[in-house]
Amino acid sequence: MAKVSINLATGSIQKEEIIVGIDLGTTNSLVAFINPEKQPHVINDAGKGVLVPSVVHFGETGDITVGNEAKEYLITDPQNTVFSVKRLLGRSYHDIANYKDFFSYKVIDDNTESLVKIKVGDKFYTPIELSGLILKELKERAEHALKTPVNRAVITVPAYFNDSQRQATRDAGKLAGLDVLRIVNEPTAASLAYGIGLNPEETKTIAVYDLGGGTFDVSILQIQNGIFEVLSTNGDTFLGGDDFDRAIVDYWIEKNNIDRAEFAGNAELSQQLRLKAEEAKKSFSHQSLFNEKIGEIWCTLDKQEFENLILAKVQQTITCCQNALKDAKLDVSQIDEVIMVGGSTRTGLVKKIVSEFFGRDVHNDINPDEVVALGAAIQADILAGNRRDILLLDVTPLSLGIETMGGLMDVIIPRNAKVPTKAGRQYTTSIDGQVNMKIAVYQGERDLIKENRKLAEFDLKGIPAMPAGFPKVDINFLLNADGILTVQAIELRSGVKQEVEVKPTYGITDEQVEQMLMDSITHAQDDVNQRMLIEARTEGEQMIYTVERFIQKHGQAVTIEEASKTHEYLTALKTALTSGDKDLIHKKIDEINEFTRPFAERLMDQAISHAMKGKAIE
Repeated sequence: MAKVSINLATGSIQKEEIIVGIDLGTTNSLVAFINPEKQPHVINDAGKGVLVPSVVHFGETGDITVGNEAKEYLITDPQNTVFSVKRLLGRSYHDIANYKDFFSYKVIDDNTESLVKIKVGDKFYTPIELSGLILKELKERAEHALKTPVNRAVITVPAYFNDSQRQATRDAGKLAGLDVLRIVNEPTAASLAYGIGLNPEETKTIAVYDLGGGTFDVSILQIQNGIFEVLSTNGDTFLGGDDFDRAIVDYWIEKNNIDRAEFAGNAELSQQLRLKAEEAKKSFSHQSLFNEKIGEIWCTLDKQEFENLILAKVQQTITCCQNALKDAKLDVSQIDEVIMVGGSTRTGLVKKIVSEFFGRDVHNDINPDEVVALGAAIQADILAGNRRDILLLDVTPLSLGIETMGGLMDVIIPRNAKVPTKAGRQYTTSIDGQVNMKIAVYQGERDLIKENRKLAEFDLKGIPAMPAGFPKVDINFLLNADGILTVQAIELRSGVKQEVEVKPTYGITDEQVEQMLMDSITHAQDDVNQRMLIEARTEGEQMIYTVERFIQKHGQAVTIEEASKTHEYLTALKTALTSGDKDLIHKKIDEINEFTRPFAERLMDQAISHAMKGKAIE
């Protein structure tokens, strides 16, 4: 593997190399680069189109298809076709409980705060692995089109993504064989594409209105001295152009007197009408009447009726804009620029209403599907040190984090984060009555702490004895401009506090940093496999602990048969834990969940009914 020099003061690459910008989208993804004319340019590999549908299909023989070909299986093989995986990145089961009906594939619900898993056949996948497959497809398309290896990237995420979702995106990039130089907010990338924020003298407040196929968000940014600060974000993660298509389909069903129950059971007709609706929607940019047929069904719609159908949805986005301004404590007159992002902003009514609300013309000259990827490519060019006119703030050369159960590294401050910076995460205890917590701080890019560099270790003592999962421990990392890291742990219920100061880069050479980065990419797949096996075993051990405690406590309330069968399932899980098969472990956890849920719910109902006895509800 080629050796790459990295300037530790700026984090920039010291040799000419293509670094791509990637827009990893909910519906579609794309990749861009800076061409020889120094202009950002999207990649269209072998005429497959610029947009790569963010869809993954798993075939019966184990073959995996991503993108355009995978999209065709959404109707013919929905349970083995994964879409909208971005919605699941860094999310727990609790986060998506209200939306589980949205997904046609199986999202595992084990009623915990663990991150979600997706079951396809007998295998279990994490959103990180699935996103990694999409990123790998983008990497391969870029390499094929540019005829050169692509190993480094800037990836964009929504401004509202939390730390866990950003880290999941980094991990997905690593799994695809990419060194992710920076995670950039999508609205920041969009404004860079329009050249806003490139001039350090400029101070502006901008609104970025992003309406995609399935999601909407609006961000208010303040740009000062080349620094982008997100003042507020708002939106609806289940509102987009797909809703416009659905409104048209509903209109046609009504006009043609189609029986809704019959329609719901006809997947082929449903898909045909949806595609025709999409065609009609796009046609209104150059005509005012759409009139076609599918069999005996008339698909007729004029532009005015279309705008009436979608008006309520567009107004919903304006309510989000009002809320974002309110949160930013700004008036609409204080917005200097409005940038349109996402394919659905091509709709004339959307442009008109947004422009009227903000009282100014909107920026929509750049293709709204491509604007984020183009901005990411500009950010990549800045990080490569190719734009001398832009100041690049000091960055941290290696990720900083702590050890979690099973010897895993949990990143708190990712590599390439601007310095000074602060970040934190919340943790809890894993054993009843635990009063001490060991906090070990590490530096490095590998998933297992034994492959990284230990910086410090201390004990948070005096945690009040509570059941496992009850204490809330905030661990905060503060990295100052001199590279001094302060790690602080505080138990929120009791106020018990402890902190330690370390110098992360002390005694480490540039060559060692380079080697650690290279190793993290080379061993990404092995690291992820090991991490997932360790996480599965940890989850299995927690499940055994919880179920055994439950049976011990409520033994008299379960039948002999239920208790006996539960012990059988526990034995099977204990056996699975000794194997190296994470899918088998997840399968056994799943089986215990399915079996114990009914009587756990029964006991809960009894407890509630007992507690409510004699109490009047007003």
